[in-house]
Formats: sequence, structure tokens, C-alpha cells
Amino acid sequence: MARLIINADLGKHKIDKNIYGHFAEHLGRCIYEGIWVGEDSPIPNTRGIRNDVIEALKKIKPPVLRWPGGCFADEYHWKDGVGPKESRPRMINTHWGGVVENNHFGTHEFFDLCELIGAEPYICGNVGSGTIYEMQQWVEYINFDGESPMTEWRRKNGREKPWGLKYFGVGNENWGCGGSMRAEHYADVYRNYQTYVRNYGGNKIFKIACGPRGDDYHWTEVMMREARYVMDGLALHYYTRLVDPAKVRNANRGSATEFGENEWFTIMEKALFTDELVRRHSTIMDVYDPEKRVALIVDEWGTWYEVEPGTNPGFLYQQNTLRDALVAGISLNIFNNHCDRVRMANIAQTVNVLQAMILTEGEKMIVTPTYHVFDMYKVHQDATLLPFDLQCDDYVFEDKAVPQISLSASKDADEVIHISLCNLDPHNGANIDCELRGFKASAISGEILTSSEMNTHNTFDNPEAIKPTEFKGATITEKGFSADIPPMSVVVLNIK
Repeated sequence: MARLIINADLGKHKIDKNIYGHFAEHLGRCIYEGIWVGEDSPIPNTRGIRNDVIEALKKIKPPVLRWPGGCFADEYHWKDGVGPKESRPRMINTHWGGVVENNHFGTHEFFDLCELIGAEPYICGNVGSGTIYEMQQWVEYINFDGESPMTEWRRKNGREKPWGLKYFGVGNENWGCGGSMRAEHYADVYRNYQTYVRNYGGNKIFKIACGPRGDDYHWTEVMMREARYVMDGLALHYYTRLVDPAKVRNANRGSATEFGENEWFTIMEKALFTDELVRRHSTIMDVYDPEKRVALIVDEWGTWYEVEPGTNPGFLYQQNTLRDALVAGISLNIFNNHCDRVRMANIAQTVNVLQAMILTEGEKMIVTPTYHVFDMYKVHQDATLLPFDLQCDDYVFEDKAVPQISLSASKDADEVIHISLCNLDPHNGANIDCELRGFKASAISGEILTSSEMNTHNTFDNPEAIKPTEFKGATITEKGFSADIPPMSVVVLNIK
């Protein structure tokens, strides 16, 4: 029996909707085919953007979309991606597969995509191979409403009014593919570049600095010490993997679909490690920023396995199973529970890459178990986090153990309580007895995502092998509710 106390009258922090953000990089088939097919494609589209992808993304209410990378950002020169498409120069994507891109999806197309799906744009600028002047001109092109060569060029290219971009990242992974810099060097580079990311009119840009890779606490220390006054967010990157290839050379990342309980447990353990990372980086940030003005932005996260057999290894195309759904649920619970510091997160990636929401194959499109988790969890967006105390059994595998249940709870503007629960144990259910303090429950409903097999996934031949269904395992009690959570499942409860 797991015992849970939720203090429904003590919440004070808002779960920023941007925690449910997304990331679309020029990588493999994410942009080209996954999102962009061109105006002349037989695949139904709106100004070149796939209609089926637009509708699927709108359903899960994406609050923010990061683009154009990733590693691609630090070799992307934005001027090549504006103007008449037939005049745009082609480029080689040296990071991802060595393919040639035609630059038909650029600044205007990205903002169009964001407007179509209802997401705020988040642009990552080129520090690794770009100049300060290039970055300054891009921001001017996007946001300035006065007279200048950049605004005249924007108008000539069909956009009269500025877009009002809010989120701008000054470089990406500058400790690695963005320039192989030391923290001390990047801190100075960041300070220099961000000076020219200017605010125009009443629009204020939220400036995001490159943050640490995983447990590089030194990077966070240096950036907060040297640059906290000129940043609004610090970007943490952490991928859930069986083995970290940066620490084990030529590491096999394992299959996305063919795995046993050893791989299942390891991935659950690695997903839970996100909590330690967030806590320790936040503790360093608290020293320099006790008021928590600077946000921790987890703008790359998710699972990373070997690519699907027969696909281009540089395209990072992988399937997506119930295991990934649990990782998504665990990670989002952690971000929710640290929403005093974590105010944006962007899963990698939106379509056809890594832990994708959506997979496409020509004119076909399917959604993944991870997509379903985002759909179920969207009730937390901008709701008030509720503090809780949970005592539960461990999920034990061989000589290792992790907590069986991951959880977060919130109350929305209509006074409805939402509780998201993940049962990590593939064998045992969990009976939860919950006391709701400061709230009298009158009705309870919910959804569940689960399967009898841990590697269940949707395919183009069977697109609904796994999808949410009504959850009937919860009942109102005198003090709150009780619920029976099946093995390896994601459940979201709604209590009125």
C-alpha cells in the first residue's frame, strides 16, 4: 500500500506551460518530410507544412518550439534561409548525415509553423561559426519595426510587421559541437554576443545561455558566477541512455524496441537521475540567484537508442515504446515538481528524431506513446503545483531498487486537481491511498496508458497498438481517494 498526502490548499508555484515544450532540429527527417513537404507536395499541406502534423501538434497544445538546433544551429547562417526559395543556396548538413539541404524551410517558414500550431518560437543562434553581427541582424530582421536594411528586407520577403520573438538562445552545446569551449571562455563569449541581442519597442527577449551537459556542475558554477546578470535562462541538456557515449567509447545505445527487464530498469533509473541533476544544478544557481530569477531551461531531453535497422545512422530515427512513455511521464513529473526553477523544457524531438511525438513515412503519419503522455499531461500547463508526501514500495530488480511510483499534482484555474502517476514496476501494481488536505473530492476520473508488453509501440500497419483508455481504478474515499495503478503504466487522475 502506497500512502499519499496532497496539500491541496498549500500550492504557491505555477507549473509553467513551457515545461511542455518541443524541439525541432534540421536533423534527419524532422524538418524535411516530417514537417516541411513543400507547397507542391501531394501530401496535404498549408504553405508547405504538413496538415496532419499541424493538427496532431495542435491537439497537445505545444507552448513553445525550439529551432533550428541543436548542433545544426551553430552552422546555420540564417540569411541563406530567407528570400525566394529558388534563390536560396544549398548547404551540407555536416553534423547529421552529410545530406544537402535546400534551405526552403527558414525563418519565415518557422514562424508560420509556430503560428499554425499555437506555439511560441524559440530560436537558437549561431555562436560556433557565426558572427556577432550576423546574430544582431537576425534579431533585427525578426523584431525591429523601424527603418533599417533588415526590416526593409523582411518586408520585401513578405512580412510587414515584426514577429515579436520572445526566446533566443545564444549558442548551443558550446562545450561540444558548438565550439568545444571551456566554461570560462564561453562565459565571456556569451556576455559579448548577448549584448547585441537587442530589445526593440516593447518586446523584451528572454536570453538563454548554453548551460551544462548532464552533471557538469563546474559549467553551471562558472556561468552563474560570470554571466548571471545578463541571462534569463541557463540550458541544461540530459539524455536518458543505457550508456553515456561520452564516458564509454563506441558504446552501444541498445535497441529502442528489442530489450529485456535489465534495459527497462536501467532506463527508469537514468530517467529518475534527472531529479538529482535538477536539484544539484539548482543548488548552485541558488547561491548566485536566491530569488530564482534565472530559469533552468532543460531544452534537450529524452531517450537515445541505436537507430532503427536500415536507416541512416546520422538521422537518429528510433521507434518509441511504452518504456519511452514512462520516461516522458517521469521526466515531466520531475520538471513539474521543480517548477520554482525549471520554467521551460524541450523534448528531443518533435518528428522522426529520437524520442519523437510523431513518426512519418511518406504520406503516412502516426503518433507515439510519448505523444499520448504529452496529451494526457497537458492539464498541468500553467496549473498550480501542489505539495505532496508519498511513501511507496520500491521497484526491485536484482540487487538494485528505485521508487515504484513517480508523481506530480496540480490544481488548475477551475479548481480541478490533476495527478499524474507512473508505475515503473513491470510486474506489480500499486494500491494508493490518498488523503487530500484542504479539498473535498466529489468526483474522480482518469486516463491510463499501458500494455501487457513493455516494448509495445505503434507502427504504420498498427497505428493504435497503444493509446490512452479510460481509467476506472480510482474511487472517492472519506479523506480523498484510493487507486489501483497497474504495472508499467501512466495514469492521470482528474478530481473535482
